[in-house]
Amino acid sequence: PHRSPFLLVDRVVEYEQGKQAVGLKNVTINDNFFTGHFPTRPIMPGVLIVEALAQVGGIAMMDPDDPKENFFFGGIDACKFRKPVVPGDTLMLKVALKKMNKRFGVAKMEAKAYVGDGLVCEAELTLYMGN
Repeated sequence: PHRSPFLLVDRVVEYEQGKQAVGLKNVTINDNFFTGHFPTRPIMPGVLIVEALAQVGGIAMMDPDDPKENFFFGGIDACKFRKPVVPGDTLMLKVALKKMNKRFGVAKMEAKAYVGDGLVCEAELTLYMGN
């Protein structure tokens, strides 16, 4: 449901509804956050890497038969940033469902971001179902 300038996923390359998704973000010097983060050493803000992971998590949980149903970003646990992400990198965003509480509409997701084979960020995300 995100749109520019806050859409942080360029392409979805794997999708298994209600289970997992993999997305890609091509990081370019033209991304609007680089002008201020940091002008002499552009680094993608960690919070935007986590937001990109949450967007892929929301895609994984979307039901194509019920487009009104969305999942909203509700929490971050055990988040670690391993390496900086810079212009020219391609982020591979992998998010998989670990636990779903259908009664309350709460999804716990394992999220990992990679550049090449290197892990750059990992977290456990909480998403809440709503419309």
